[in-house]
Amino acid sequence: MEKKVFLMMIKREKNFNKVTKEVIKKHVENLRILDNEGKIKLCGPLSCYPGMAGLVIFQTDSYEEAQDLCRQEPLVALGYATYILAELQLANKENNYLY
Repeated sequence: MEKKVFLMMIKREKNFNKVTKEVIKKHVENLRILDNEGKIKLCGPLSCYPGMAGLVIFQTDSYEEAQDLCRQEPLVALGYATYILAELQLANKENNYLY
């Protein structure tokens, strides 16, 4: 089965400015683990986008798996952020850009 691509946009909650170094350490470790498992295609913080903290692009078997990964994200699990999750239908040369 071909893996699907999902975008997780991490939205700041009101208490986001109270994130501690320990929480960031857990966040980075989570990203490392997921990257080592081949579940992350791209990730990073967002600048100049009010209310958003970052973006993670997952490659998983299903929406449910991607949603589980979002829920286990320490920033979300500890209440500092929420998320928006969407499936990205890839357009490329191989599929004639979905034409």
